[in-house]
Amino acid sequence: MRDQTDRRDTPHRTAVHQADPDAAEPPRRQAVLGRTATAAVPGAVPGAGPPARTAAATMAPGTVRPETVPPGTVPLGSASPGTGLPGTLRELGELRAWPRSFADRLTTPLPGGVREFARLAREGAFRPGPDGLRGIPDLPCEPGPLPPAVPGTVSVTWAGHASWVVRIGGLTVLTDPVWSRRILGTPARMTPVGVRWEELPPVDAVVISHNHYDHLDAPTLKRLPRTTPLFVPAGLGRWCRRRGFTRVTELDWWEAAELDGVRFDFVPAHHWSKRSLLDTCRTLWGGWALTDTATGKKVYFAGDTGYGHWFAEIGRRHPDIDLALLPIGAYAPRWWLRDVHADPEEAVQACLDLGARRMAPMHWATFVLSAEPVLEPLLRVRAAWSRAGLPRDRLWDLPIGASGTL
Repeated sequence: MRDQTDRRDTPHRTAVHQADPDAAEPPRRQAVLGRTATAAVPGAVPGAGPPARTAAATMAPGTVRPETVPPGTVPLGSASPGTGLPGTLRELGELRAWPRSFADRLTTPLPGGVREFARLAREGAFRPGPDGLRGIPDLPCEPGPLPPAVPGTVSVTWAGHASWVVRIGGLTVLTDPVWSRRILGTPARMTPVGVRWEELPPVDAVVISHNHYDHLDAPTLKRLPRTTPLFVPAGLGRWCRRRGFTRVTELDWWEAAELDGVRFDFVPAHHWSKRSLLDTCRTLWGGWALTDTATGKKVYFAGDTGYGHWFAEIGRRHPDIDLALLPIGAYAPRWWLRDVHADPEEAVQACLDLGARRMAPMHWATFVLSAEPVLEPLLRVRAAWSRAGLPRDRLWDLPIGASGTL
């Protein structure tokens, strides 16, 4: 079936949870704005629209909202992760059977009822207004040479959106590579790709967070040799193999695989998947922890996610994260996107929950996906970082095309 435009945030969903007594929230969750956690809204029913919003839905910009689910919960169902040790190692390229749906992994019901679509149309809240678009010429874009691959170091270069060139353990790894000028249903890029394809070293591996068009770009993957190792969420291997890729490793949450001294751990995210009209949640979604097994240096790539309890659990199972690549854009209007896209303040809180030493913002300044002014994510993340009292040099607010080295 030919790929169709990703209609964002349309399915209804339910979330059923089971308490995990070992996954307690650390006190640092209160660090940014002294918020109070609230329990999830129970009783969500498919087709009945989203649960009633709490006061968190109307919080002013710059406020971290309460959690939407109790901390330390794990979804139930046939596709749920087991209770074994985290980071269970799997074989590279292993062929596996998966459930037909991963809908039981959804954290909260997504908005998508008739009333919400009507509200979006009434408010014209799909894109920024003229004032919000005036910042496009000021978006930071400073392409530079890639750092050399030095043994014992880790470097990241932001190519734009959620695409990074990560050089770790002697490997060159691409995250959610999108080198196309435009994606289906979205205006063309506001900024050029930060690294020209011709300037990339040989790509040793690719990690994919989920199948939305702004993260899984078929024209970009088509540029790669079909022998390139791909690390993808459960259920997405078939899509990759149909396109000729022969070294595809599918992982469930809390599973891992190793390639030439680098460990790839797949971890949860507060998001969803959909690529055509009939495949909602047929494949899993998540983030990746990349570890140089020789030095222990670790980079966490969040992919696309809302804020929630998984960050503290990821930090508990994967301590000593040196750098967290976290999304800060595509968050407005908040009543529509808060469950699937973190805003800048929530991203800073997520960094604290993870216990990460540094944070590099992403998922902004590339595509116009939502209604916030295009420069606002950068201004707000800097302000939130300062309010949290964190060292300024630990916020790697890189221009597109720029690099940082650990």
